[in-house]
Amino acid sequence: MIVVLKKGISEEESERLKELLRSENYMVKEIQGVEETVLGVVGTIRKDFRHFETLPGVAKVIPISKPYKLVSRELHPEPSVIQVGDVAIGGDRLVVIAGPCAVEERKRTMEIARWVRRCGAVLFRGGAFKPRTSPYSFQGLGEEGLRILAEVREETGLGVVTEMTSPSQADLMVKYVDVVQIGARNMQNFELLKCVGRIGKPVLLKRGLSATIEEWLMSAEYILSEGNERVILCERGIRTFERHTRNTLDLTAVPVVKELTHLPVIIDPSHASGHWKYVIPLAKAAVAVGADGLLVEVHPEPEKAISDGLQSLKPEKFYQLMEDLTFLERAVRKEGRIAP
Repeated sequence: MIVVLKKGISEEESERLKELLRSENYMVKEIQGVEETVLGVVGTIRKDFRHFETLPGVAKVIPISKPYKLVSRELHPEPSVIQVGDVAIGGDRLVVIAGPCAVEERKRTMEIARWVRRCGAVLFRGGAFKPRTSPYSFQGLGEEGLRILAEVREETGLGVVTEMTSPSQADLMVKYVDVVQIGARNMQNFELLKCVGRIGKPVLLKRGLSATIEEWLMSAEYILSEGNERVILCERGIRTFERHTRNTLDLTAVPVVKELTHLPVIIDPSHASGHWKYVIPLAKAAVAVGADGLLVEVHPEPEKAISDGLQSLKPEKFYQLMEDLTFLERAVRKEGRIAP
């Protein structure tokens, strides 16, 4: 619920009210508006809303209609900007995150990182732990892959994004990475969501293979309910009856989610299409509908890639995409520039 405070309430009265609400096991978040101050109160509401209106300093109480509270626009009207080092996701500039599907070995990973940085990518992606459909597929290099990602950050200055697949990896994530990714298969792994919520690192939350938008936002709610507000939503295509592409990219999710939540939304055209030749047009479409960023797979020899080579852009194609995005940004965004 949203508790609107009376105008002229003293700081001491406000603090007493917040302490009272916290003593009843509610999560309380203060939001300073231009004309009024409100408290976002989240938890199991056991009393009638009218009870809260009788508390000292309260002007009125407004129930939050959505099942997700912390991620909703009702509680947080202004869009959130997630800071990763010097990179702002959800601001005026488009953010491009690029790299291989999986970290393969140091030399190749460093080669890709240098290239995507020269082209304008501001964060580097690469999987060290890979949840795969088949137990016989490459599962990632594990901690060795994380060490390579840390070297990428040290040499190029790019923050690194990688997937976490188990709560047991929490200490490794804290040690090595800048953004923790929760993959589509783990979107409703609630213990994992609670764990990344407690870690406090920025989280890139991918939409599940068959998840509705509400289910996706409820998964984000798990993370925020643990105290971590730095969540980036990633639409990566959903499973439909269509087989010409790996998945069906739901571009309508971008404006819909931006209306429902304050969290930034990015698009992964690589996993959505499953084929490199569709990545560039889908990436452009994502920018046109208002996505805050892109997650793109790049590999110099896709035919030799250990994981998902078919959907990876060669470096020259990635350069072409970044050139095209510069012009597209001018048409659809106020700033017209790619971060930083």
